[in-house]
Amino acid sequence: MAKKVTKQFKIMAPGGKATPAPPIGPALGANGVNPGQFIQQFNARTAELNGRVVGCLITVYSDRSFDFEIKTSPASVLVKEAAKIESGSGEPNTKKVGKITKSQLEAIAKDKMKDLNAGSLEAAMRVIAGTCRSMGVVVEN
Repeated sequence: MAKKVTKQFKIMAPGGKATPAPPIGPALGANGVNPGQFIQQFNARTAELNGRVVGCLITVYSDRSFDFEIKTSPASVLVKEAAKIESGSGEPNTKKVGKITKSQLEAIAKDKMKDLNAGSLEAAMRVIAGTCRSMGVVVEN
């Protein structure tokens, strides 16, 4: 018999370096997940990411067991990494903080393709370019 799903929720955590300290531990505990058990499995599956923030979709079942699916890093994290900047601009229309090339944009779009709501690589590139604009990052041809 199939297990009954009681809850599904998302968290963001650093790959391979998550700890049961706040904010992750309390969020897991409040949703019926054993934080120690989850952190151990999560860090084992994301060890190669070396601290890069990733999304995680956690499904909790009626017997308090759980499954989780690792998503790709948020687009903003990938853009900051490519542009080698600490954070986006507070005034993206007037103050630009970095630049990325078209090839870097394409690489980010390919990486995010499975998690994006885009039908083609070009559409995914436009989505990521929009994220760049809202962060104050210029995309060069």
